[in-house]
Amino acid sequence: MFSLRKSAFLAVLSVFSSLFSAWAAEEGQNIYGDAADYLHRIYGIDDNAGLTAFPILNIPMGGRSEGMAGAFSAVSDDISFLEYNPAGSSMLEKSELALFHNNWIADAKIEAIAFATRFGDFGLAAGLKWLYMPFTEYNIYGERVSGGYYSEGVAVLNLSYNFLSGYYFSGLSVGLNLKGAFRLMPDYTDNFDNVIAGSGMSQSAIMGMADLGFLTRFNFLKGYSAREKNASAAIVFRNLGPPSMGEPLPTAVNASFSYKPLRPLTIALDFTLPVNIIDFDLSELPYGAVGLSLNVTKFLSMRAGFMLKAGSSRVSVGSALILNNLAVDVNYTLDMLTQMQPMNRISLGVRLNLGDSGRVIKSGRVDELYLLGMEAFAKGNFDDARLCWNEALRLNPNFDPAKEGLAMMDEREGLIQRIDDLHRLDF
Repeated sequence: MFSLRKSAFLAVLSVFSSLFSAWAAEEGQNIYGDAADYLHRIYGIDDNAGLTAFPILNIPMGGRSEGMAGAFSAVSDDISFLEYNPAGSSMLEKSELALFHNNWIADAKIEAIAFATRFGDFGLAAGLKWLYMPFTEYNIYGERVSGGYYSEGVAVLNLSYNFLSGYYFSGLSVGLNLKGAFRLMPDYTDNFDNVIAGSGMSQSAIMGMADLGFLTRFNFLKGYSAREKNASAAIVFRNLGPPSMGEPLPTAVNASFSYKPLRPLTIALDFTLPVNIIDFDLSELPYGAVGLSLNVTKFLSMRAGFMLKAGSSRVSVGSALILNNLAVDVNYTLDMLTQMQPMNRISLGVRLNLGDSGRVIKSGRVDELYLLGMEAFAKGNFDDARLCWNEALRLNPNFDPAKEGLAMMDEREGLIQRIDDLHRLDF
């Protein structure tokens, strides 16, 4: 049940989003136009924008990643990783099921569902995303002559594995997304306003592609005490595949870094290099994004981000309310596609925490066994210490401190054996 404080937060967030959207569309119009014009002047207009197929691949489905303006490839700590870094599933703390809704341009909307889980160092995820918008054709007299829906969809199957994971090194996660996309166009008319049967199908398409991602976590200038690593780095190759009906896919190479100077604060930087596989000279300009995420309390987090992209810069703000095993993500995004009219939208995501398959309990038991082994070793109960550390490794074969304890025991026993051998030589 919602507490009064959490219900009030949702009400305030809803009012804030509505007021901010109205301000951007009316009172903030001049400020918006000046800002968009300034960004266009310093970064220019990308003449190669819009030359790729399947725009659904470039439109975020929502969630924490959109609130950070897409600076998420190295963060990848919730189900949003599915769009940004396929390596994220093998480092995901808990299994998640999520639903997303994103209001895009005019009547265009995006719906998505995703599921992710992991078993030890192996991650597995799947997702579906669907873009749809009304398609209506009018003749020169303003009469409606055809209609329907233009739609695109993409299905994703994700696999990843975390290599060399241990207590000191989080491992190198390698992930793969296998994606199938479709585009459906309704039938249109000829010059005499007659609907051409099958004309829409001639413009429809089916395409396959893949994402390849790498992710690692480590400690960097860490100013607080915690077992979790406070920095991460990632490299991702997105939408690798052949052209579709003569149009290249939105292929891109991404490099990303995230850093936690404080436990509740995450700072992320992403740099993306689009690649036109048909003609490299027609590739879009590189672009970058910076995102911030702050855990205000255990149940409330805030995020913000800015993407600098030629002709299409973006500002995002958002928040998440966490209620036991349910998280609600709300984001407001302002796209600077034109100097005249802002394109602002609100996305909503609901994430269901399905648990960690007992990993936290097992980790606590491993820690307990290790400490019991240390205590037994300090008291000279070496057999008990060996039993505790072997049991810890049975539960977690990558627990390096237990390996070190056993190695120390073996070295001690080897030293004792050498001393005994020397004594026998003396006689």
